[in-house]
Amino acid sequence: MKITIARFTKHYTTQWNEFLGSAKNGLFLFDRSYVEYHEDRYTDHSLLIYRQDKLIALFTANENEQRIYSHAGLTFGGLLFSKDLKGSDALQVMESMLQYYRALGFKEVYYKAIPHIFHQAACQEDLYALFRFGATLYRRDISSVIDLKDPIRFSESKRQTILKCGQAGVIVQENHDFTAYWELLSMVLAKFGVTPVHTLKEINLLKETFPSKVRLFEARLAGELLAGVVVYDYNNVVHTQYMANSVTGRTMGALDYINAKLIGEVFSQRKYYSFGISTENEGTVLNEGLIQQKEMMGGRAIVYDFYKISL
Repeated sequence: MKITIARFTKHYTTQWNEFLGSAKNGLFLFDRSYVEYHEDRYTDHSLLIYRQDKLIALFTANENEQRIYSHAGLTFGGLLFSKDLKGSDALQVMESMLQYYRALGFKEVYYKAIPHIFHQAACQEDLYALFRFGATLYRRDISSVIDLKDPIRFSESKRQTILKCGQAGVIVQENHDFTAYWELLSMVLAKFGVTPVHTLKEINLLKETFPSKVRLFEARLAGELLAGVVVYDYNNVVHTQYMANSVTGRTMGALDYINAKLIGEVFSQRKYYSFGISTENEGTVLNEGLIQQKEMMGGRAIVYDFYKISL
């Protein structure tokens, strides 16, 4: 099988996005419009990988000095495969990709594997190929998800909070205007000395570009904003990208109320509801208070794995 590789340029945008739509582990996160919303921060070195002139894989990546990252600006990365790609093909794809970067003088590849729940079909051929080519696991984050086909009951305290919010008349609705919530989110994060990963301008751009994929749900009482949840809709998986309470919202448990509505009503027919990671310092520290809140809503663990390959 002859493998050829092309470095991504904007000339390939249409071909890239069309392949992404049919890949067995394709996500809108890897659409070129998403990858490039912050292209000024990274030097892109993504690849299109062909077998006898047929595109069979993509690799979203950036370069930094003598290292390749898949992709430093995204939650996770990894090879994106066509539906007909098999195990032996993945070995050849991985070998060719590593040879390509090695020939250009790069010393290491940092690979963020896509967690299996985000796959559209079985697609862990890359993990086997990583093993075969000597990759080492250097980071593992723990993330909490709910299996929506067999959800675990909320804790008693969470159920009581949710009941009280409903009795008080708290309303959960989708809002296409992120302005008020971004002000609340920024105030909450400022207490911890951080800011949202996305600016208001950036999140508005992503909302405009992916209106059905980037969504905001708010809890309000008599018009007052109590809490909000921004979700990324990955079809099988609904992922909470940002969550925040106002002071009043925290007292009332408004954030729990939004999550209960999303889990039990809005997205109940999906496969998984994802709360994201509860680890710090590249997975070496578990934020026990944070993960406890997710587990009280029925969240249980999957992992995000990060590999390093020396070239």
